[in-house]
Parts: sequence; structure tokens; C-alpha cells
Amino acid sequence: MRVISKSKPRTFRLHKQFLIFSLSLVVFLVIILTKLPASIQLNASRAATPIELPLSTIGRTIVDAKGKVVLLRGVNWFGMETDTHAPHGLWKRDYKEILVQIKSLGYNVIRLPYSVAALRSPNVSNIEFGIGSNIELQGKTPLEVMDLIIQEAGRQGLLILLDNHRLNDQQIPELWYGDGFTETDWIDTWKMLAIRYKNQANVIGADLKNEPHGKASWGDNNINTDWRLAAERAGNAILSVNPNWLIVVEGVEKNVPGQKLLEHWHGGNLEGVKRYPVRLSRSHKLVYSPHEYGAGVYNQPYFSASNFPKNLIERWQIGFNYIASENIAPILIGEFGGRKVDLNSKEGIWQNELVKYIQKNNLSFTYWSWNPDSSDTGGILLDDWQSIDLPKQQLLSQLLSPVQVQPPDQPSNPSISPSPTASVSPSPTSTAQLKVTTDINSNWKTGFCVSFKITNQGNTKVSNWQLGFKMNQAKINNSWNADFKQQGAIQYVVTPLDWGKTIEPNQVRDTGFCANKLGSDYQPQQIAAVSI
Repeated sequence: MRVISKSKPRTFRLHKQFLIFSLSLVVFLVIILTKLPASIQLNASRAATPIELPLSTIGRTIVDAKGKVVLLRGVNWFGMETDTHAPHGLWKRDYKEILVQIKSLGYNVIRLPYSVAALRSPNVSNIEFGIGSNIELQGKTPLEVMDLIIQEAGRQGLLILLDNHRLNDQQIPELWYGDGFTETDWIDTWKMLAIRYKNQANVIGADLKNEPHGKASWGDNNINTDWRLAAERAGNAILSVNPNWLIVVEGVEKNVPGQKLLEHWHGGNLEGVKRYPVRLSRSHKLVYSPHEYGAGVYNQPYFSASNFPKNLIERWQIGFNYIASENIAPILIGEFGGRKVDLNSKEGIWQNELVKYIQKNNLSFTYWSWNPDSSDTGGILLDDWQSIDLPKQQLLSQLLSPVQVQPPDQPSNPSISPSPTASVSPSPTSTAQLKVTTDINSNWKTGFCVSFKITNQGNTKVSNWQLGFKMNQAKINNSWNADFKQQGAIQYVVTPLDWGKTIEPNQVRDTGFCANKLGSDYQPQQIAAVSI
């Protein structure tokens, strides 16, 4: 605020009027951002300051209800858009346990894909209801399963971005209608969800349609194909019943008047925004969302250019990031991912470059994918649906706060992977009823990750338990599914979260941590679990 000098009495009245105008303007902006239904405090990131919902936008930034800048850093957990009508992996794990692990790794949002067909279906499949909290999903419709996942995500401090990924259960359509569904079906589904979750504050918005491509156009005013116009119709329909939500609009593939780049990914072409912006009734709710992939998904010509990877920066600026650079609207990269994160392959180089670009430009993202069963990208989880793809998580941890996993030392020859220390076989430790199997499943020069599987081998359920171990020369930097507390110099006590305290006969609970090595004597010892 400008200080008014008492030595200039002639200008005091003018300054006073300017001050009153400035304060009025601030009050007006606060009213605009807070006139929506009362928000809740959600500790949706690992930063110290909680996010106050709902979210809005100012220029290139997403902000919370108090005007604090928010960076969305998340994952895609898919499955509800397929014929299972439920997020994948529930045949292997407790849904609450999965959400805890996502949060524990430092992510604050889940992009949750669905299909219109799934939400109209009465049935889900491929859920093992005998695993922990999954019993709560038994007998539920797909929509009711979505309810429970969203509610638990809110309790865990995770935001949810809903994504209309498909219309039917089989394929991603070019347009927002087709495959037996009309535009009205599409918009009515969004309005139903907007009303249903109006008071579920951790549901932050609608990614209107996944990856428009093929015939989809932008800015040509063809009512049948112009995705920009369809996004306006759907976005305004949603905001008419739920003004809290962000409206997330992806790009197209081609058919943009005057586009400069020849190749774009499906949903990745946002070149038309500057000339033909999406016009919403609430402009401070608009976010643009490109998708971006590497050569492992499809070997685009520019990956073989002589100036690769330097050509990527210009492509990203032309394709989508000018929107943020010119303060038009925020960018959320709704999908990027790949199996390789090394510094030799095209895909690995591309993925490292994009992570640096996201970090430098303070962009939001949701990584594809959490699931390991994405055939062309793999996931953050490995095929056992438990273990973390550590190199991938180490790369992404640069974007998370705080850094979740200590990266391994880079070898002098980048074509050679770091050599792990001697492998450790899983070792069981038994008590009267609980057996602990310990597995150091990732091990590198400066750190390691270990998992504990606690099995109830008795005939009666365990209502509460603790695990203890000793560890000399290591310091834990990340853990999941339990509370790890150090007692004394080397003793650790592990207490399960509320949802994991009960272990039924033959049921297994999974927890673990990653740690930095402080010496050669780093392995956990004297490990035991007891019923309390």
C-alpha cells in the first residue's frame, strides 16, 4: 500500500479517494471469490498451510478461497471408465489403503476417470470384498462406489477431479457424443454429478471430456465438431447448478485454424485458445488441460529431429504453455507418463525434460498413471499393486513437497544403472498369532525401501496391533499405511491407521518405509508384531 505523506496536504483528499477505491476493489474481489457455499479446510498437500476450498483462478494461477496459490500435483487412478465400473486394483487391495499410499507419497489430487455407461449401470466387478474395507463396497452401484471413494479421499486430505473419460466402456470417442450417447446424455451426467457432490468440497471440478481428437475441431464454429463451443455449453450447464467447480477443458488433436505445429497428441492441441477462448459464465473457474506423451506411446517425428530434446521447449510453449505465460488461464497437464525415466532412451529423456519444465513453470499435473495395468505407460505402482516403481517416483518427487524419496547417486556413465547392494530375501518373523514378512524391495547406494506384511495366522480376528523393530544406521524419509515413531536411538514402534487396526484371520496388512542409509548397518532387525 502506498504511504501518504503528511507534508503534501493538497493531495491528501485525492489519495484518500484512491485508498477508498482500492479497498472497495479488494472487498469486491473477496466477495466474488467467497460468495460461493462455505468451504472447508482440507490439508490437501504436504505443505504446512492447508488449502481452503473451493478453488478458483486468477490469471495463470489456481487459488484457494483465501487467494493462496495452489499447485495440483496428482495421479490418475483409472478403472471406472472400463467394464469393471470401479477403479482397478481393488481385486488386490483395500481401497482405503490405496488412498493412504497415494497421499503418503506426496500427491494431493486424484483424477478419477469414469464412463457415462458405468454411472448408469447397477453393477461393479473385479472387487475382492473380503479385503479389509472393500466389504463396504459390496452391493453398491458404481455411483455409490464413487461416493465412498470420494468420501474417504476427503478424509485422507485428497482432492478429486472427475474425468469423463469415455461414453461407453470400450473406447475413447472422438467427440463428446456418439457410441450410443447424445450430447444431452453427456451434459445431464455432468449436471447430476455436479449436484450430487455440491457439498463434497474435496471434489474440485470437471474434466469435461477426455482427449477430443479426429473430427474434433476448435474455433471453426461447426456445431457438430467444434469442441470449444461444446465445452462452453457443458461448462456453463455445470456452473449453473454448482458454481464451486473448476471447469477443465482439454485441447483437440488437429482442425485448429492457423495452427503452427503439425503433430499433437489427442487432447494436446490448445493452439486455438488465444483466438478462440472458452467463454464461461464464471471465467475465474476455467483451467486448460493438455495431454503429453513420449516416444514409448508413439514415436512422433519430432522425437527423431536433430535438435531433440531442445525442440520440446518450443513445442510446449506453442502448444499450450503460452496460455499460462500470457496470463490467460492456468495449465493442468492432465496426463503424461511412460515406462522409461532414464537419460538415454527417447522416452526417458522426454519425461525428464517435461518434469523440469513443469517445475520451472509451476504447472499443475495429474500423472498417468497410478495403475500398473496401463499397457503403454505402466504406473507408479508395480504389477503387484503394492510396490512403488522407485525410479519413476524419484523423478516425480522433484515436483512434490517435500521430496518423498531420496534419489540414488547418478552413475558416471549414464548408460549403466546404479548397482544395488546385496539383495535381501524376505524374512518371516513369527509371534503367537501375527507373522511379519520383511522384504527390502528396493536398494541402492544411498537408500532403500522396505515393506512389512503382517499376517493373522490365527483363528480369531486381531482388533489392534503394533509392530516394533530396531534400526541403527538409517533415517526414514517416507512411510505408508501406518505411523512410524522412533523411540530412543534405534527403536521404532509402528502403529496402524484407524482403518487398518483390525486384521481378520488369514488377512494381510501391508506397511513400509523408505530410508536414507547412514552406514552399512542399516537393515531393520528384531522385527515383531504383537496384538494389543
